[in-house]
Amino acid sequence: MITILYAYRNRDSNRIKRSLDSLVWQTKQNFNVIFVDYGSKKEIASEIKELVDDYSFCNYHYLFTQFQPWNKSKAFNYVLKNLDSDYCFTADVDMVFHPEFTSVLEEKCKPTKATYFQVGYMSDDENKKEVTNYDNYTVKFLSTSDSTGMTLFPVERLKSIHGFDEFFHFWGAEDTEIHSRIKKTGCELEFYNQKVLMLHQWHKNYRSRETVELNTELQLSRIVEINHRHLVHNSENEIVDVNSEGWGEIISDSEFNELEECGTVLILNNKVEVIEHFLFVELPRFKGGILSVCFIEDDFKTSLKYKFKKKLGKKVPKYYSLKEINDKLLLHIISFYHQFPYTYKVSNDLKSISFKIKKTVRV
Repeated sequence: MITILYAYRNRDSNRIKRSLDSLVWQTKQNFNVIFVDYGSKKEIASEIKELVDDYSFCNYHYLFTQFQPWNKSKAFNYVLKNLDSDYCFTADVDMVFHPEFTSVLEEKCKPTKATYFQVGYMSDDENKKEVTNYDNYTVKFLSTSDSTGMTLFPVERLKSIHGFDEFFHFWGAEDTEIHSRIKKTGCELEFYNQKVLMLHQWHKNYRSRETVELNTELQLSRIVEINHRHLVHNSENEIVDVNSEGWGEIISDSEFNELEECGTVLILNNKVEVIEHFLFVELPRFKGGILSVCFIEDDFKTSLKYKFKKKLGKKVPKYYSLKEINDKLLLHIISFYHQFPYTYKVSNDLKSISFKIKKTVRV
């Protein structure tokens, strides 16, 4: 039995239905699906769960990561750590599969080989068509061997290297990075392009949604470049085992509720020294309990007195913008604290950032 893994958050239900319907059409029903909802909004999650539950081969899992950045590595690792299938395929909710897809998967199952597949990309207009026959879709362009996401893995090889690197938040590089590491175990990699067995439904990518201003959608400036540098670092240093023993662990529902119920204890303004002291002293030294912080702009920064003194060249406080605080704090979290239960929110009016973390040792 092959396990197909989906990682998902807040996408429209139509593309999910197209993807799962294409699995219904498979000539060989030699698979099961584990659908990981990585913290969708509750109203969306309810709709998607109802949809997914209609497919007998699917198991839906909701993770309480709504107020954390997207992390496909953690979504997959949550399943991989205890997966008892011999092989898994890391899917994308945008994929529409050829009816022969799982037959080819079975042919490619080898304990010493991982196989990744060419993908045909559809245009936005093509994506809007109501088509039920795979061969009636039109492909705009094809992926190359540089696109590494859609891969059939021997599960034991993934477990031997502690899964996907959980540093990779937001978007980019986790698929290529795990290919690099799994090769170091002696696992062969094959790029399958004899026939286009899957089509990618169009959507805006992360880079096109990225803004230079603070956004309620969690974003971190230049994360794509940072992720790429991390990929290069792991490869140059021939690192194979990247995660801690706690890999695959996710904030639990009880931890999430505990953080939600905790009120704000510490309010910090955006003075440079206040933020840097928090990041480099207060946060690392905090132990045993929940630290709840709200970051706001200092009222003095918008006062006439501040503007007058600054215009005269007199000494005034130095400030970070909330966007700068966002980027500094998120980079700290994904670098040093992502293994702890935490929540991170930007207010709807974009005037504050709240951060809660439970820093207790997880057994």
